[in-house]
Amino acid sequence: MLNPFFKNAGPFDIKKLLANAKIENKENFQKDKIYNVSDLVTATNKDLTFFHSRNYSSLASKTKASYCLTLDNLSKFLPDTCKKIIVKNVLLSMAKITKQFYPNSVTDDFDNSVKDISKTSFKKKVKFGNNVLIGKNVKIGKNCLIGHNTIIEKNVVIGSNCSIGSNVIIRNTIINDNVYILDGCVIGKKGFGFFPNQEKNIRYPHIGIVIINENCEIGCGSTIDRGSLSNTIIGKNTYLDNQVHIAHNNKIGDNCIIAGQVGFAGSSTLGNNVMIGGQAGVSGHLKVGNNVQIGGGSGVINDIPDNTKVMGYPAKNLRKFIKDSR
Repeated sequence: MLNPFFKNAGPFDIKKLLANAKIENKENFQKDKIYNVSDLVTATNKDLTFFHSRNYSSLASKTKASYCLTLDNLSKFLPDTCKKIIVKNVLLSMAKITKQFYPNSVTDDFDNSVKDISKTSFKKKVKFGNNVLIGKNVKIGKNCLIGHNTIIEKNVVIGSNCSIGSNVIIRNTIINDNVYILDGCVIGKKGFGFFPNQEKNIRYPHIGIVIINENCEIGCGSTIDRGSLSNTIIGKNTYLDNQVHIAHNNKIGDNCIIAGQVGFAGSSTLGNNVMIGGQAGVSGHLKVGNNVQIGGGSGVINDIPDNTKVMGYPAKNLRKFIKDSR
């Protein structure tokens, strides 16, 4: 499942798709139809994917995608079943193609379909405060609470026994049972995805969603961005403290505890039972293993293996950090 909410404008003929994106069709691809865009892991033989870094070579070798945008020096890692489209800038080219499939995924304008909850079918099913607004295609389970001035925009699913605080905005999100979203959170907005350009920055489409699994708590003022070409996922029984930022495509494991003001760049993966101290930062495209502890104020810029304690900037083994600090 990627985003069940955005409408897919495909399929497109590969020749037309490349022409519209102004991508040179060097191999003269003609009639194949592309039904969707996806990442290396979830792509099917009807999809187009992208491969832009050697860090993902093992995933690229197993992809089932029929076409892949990539660099010339990376094409050797792709299987023979995947046709290579060689470009100079993989991410920019992928953004142009994604916009064709999901033209409404670039902007996050306010939802003008919202109504006061008292004018919806939820008025007798949900306990709610003042000025609560609900959009179209929203589902809310049993025994839920919604605080004052909260907006549940279109395309949101909330499970049973959930508590949504005051001044919260939620869009493009699936929330499972027994989840607490505290005051002032913003969940499901587009991520910080764009390509710098001196004349005009080019925004990247975000067609993923946020998935928050069972028994989680999201602290006050936290922000969780929806994914770009995959989903942002919070594992079950994971607790975020106040003012935590989870950027697009991050995968947070089960039973994690993340203290206040921790920030995640995009597309990193945390294992289960990870503990992170306050004001730590985790760079993008990293893998943090299971049972890892990261000290407060640390800067994580490399992968961390299972069962490791780290601290400092750059984050290093705790014993080494203590020794070097003497």
